[in-house]
Amino acid sequence: MNRFILTGTPGSGKTAILRQLEIDGLAVVEEAATDVIALAQARGVDEPWKEPDFTDAVAGLQRRRQLAADRHPRPVVFDRSPICTYALALHLGHPVGQALTAELDRIRDEHVYERRVFFVKGQGFITPTAARRISLADAQRFEQLHAEVYSSLGYDLITVEPGPLGVRTARVRALLSHTSKSPSAPARRTERAP
Repeated sequence: MNRFILTGTPGSGKTAILRQLEIDGLAVVEEAATDVIALAQARGVDEPWKEPDFTDAVAGLQRRRQLAADRHPRPVVFDRSPICTYALALHLGHPVGQALTAELDRIRDEHVYERRVFFVKGQGFITPTAARRISLADAQRFEQLHAEVYSSLGYDLITVEPGPLGVRTARVRALLSHTSKSPSAPARRTERAP
């Protein structure tokens, strides 16, 4: 399998970690929601996450990117997954659409992702962007919901604590190296990075 999810609350620093992993030579897959938002904003939709089909659009792009990534050498690190999109739908109060439901079923039935997920904790501040317009308090609530959703679906959270980029990236690389050499552990346990 060796398809690993790197996730966390908005503004946690996970994309910076992903960039460093890519520079270090690992195969990575970009976050879909940011690109769906950017395209919609370029078309004049200021807050596309308020649209009822937003999470289905994100799930569709995640599916296409995951399938395309299967030609990469292993391991592959994904910036978020459809499980994140499900947590986002719950956070936004959106119904879980048909495309997202189908994708959640597919990744479960096909065992698409490793059961161990790198969960990047928030740094305690938020830097707003065109796509990230969330308060620190909302980001912290979303972080908790995110963790609950992954755990409820049987994934193990490997926590990457706040800190300098180099330290966090080294933790992920070390755990990635260890995890990709051994089979996935039984679900429903939370681990912390060293």
